[in-house]
Amino acid sequence: MHRLVRTIAVALLLLSPAHGQDTDSTSHTVQFIAVDNNVKLEVLDWGGSGRSLVLLAGLGNTAHVFDKFAPKLAGAYHVYGITRRGFGASSAPSPSADNYRSDRLGDDVLAVLDALRLNRPVLIGHSGAGEEMSSIGSRYPQRVAGLVYLDAGYSYAYYDRSAWSAGIWEMDSYQLQQGLRQLQFGNGPPDARPLVQEMLKTILPQIEEDLRHLQNDVEETPGRFAAPPTTSPFNPAMLAVMEGGQKYTNIPVPILAIFALSGSLLHQSDVEGQATAFEKGVPSARVVRLPHAEHYVYRSNEADVLREINVFVRSLP
Repeated sequence: MHRLVRTIAVALLLLSPAHGQDTDSTSHTVQFIAVDNNVKLEVLDWGGSGRSLVLLAGLGNTAHVFDKFAPKLAGAYHVYGITRRGFGASSAPSPSADNYRSDRLGDDVLAVLDALRLNRPVLIGHSGAGEEMSSIGSRYPQRVAGLVYLDAGYSYAYYDRSAWSAGIWEMDSYQLQQGLRQLQFGNGPPDARPLVQEMLKTILPQIEEDLRHLQNDVEETPGRFAAPPTTSPFNPAMLAVMEGGQKYTNIPVPILAIFALSGSLLHQSDVEGQATAFEKGVPSARVVRLPHAEHYVYRSNEADVLREINVFVRSLP
């Protein structure tokens, strides 16, 4: 069973030396680029020539997680990597949802593209980086040539209630929390009526539906929503990123979405449901399902991922 169980729990579970350890074992240059007031991001450059590819790490990782994968792309492309705010050597603003909202993170990536003078690169993101890519693709589709989701096309990247999962519950619950915070302590808009109406007519009914789904899941397996044990130190920025999640439903750019089908962490029926929803809801997407793949799919199925990326990038104008 997976049901996209708490993105943060999955991330913590996968951040083990065998899966998610960040290394610095390849030749690259490092620079720090200002993207906001008092915020600089670590940017790696593995070199290469041709179309620009920008690698975005999953939640909890840094750009160094691609140190072994990026050189495999640098033979045909110019490859960069970005460490998001709050992680690694990048600046870490206070862990509020506003500082880590999906669109804020997407704007950070755009600021790096501007600083590097990259014209319509291809963004390649793993896991939680799906939200940055969807933010950019939905708001500024002209800024990128294409997007590649490496097991990153879940509810934080493409929201579709027809493929219900615990990830949908997360998105809805965070939206409810954001609305409640706006109504507390004088933080609401000057006219709070539209917000209250949205919460009554849309958000609360969605929460009620989510709870009915969750009730069925809990009755089947009472402990299935418990967070897995971990010895990894908790970074408050991880929760801030999740609380700053936004719902993306329209991403009008060429897309390659690779979903990892695994019998252990990802329950195949749940992943298939999200993959099918992505396929139906995003006409510009080519959806690839890789059986016996792990969440770090660019490691477990490196040859498959490289092949699919090459075919996709070469198809772009």
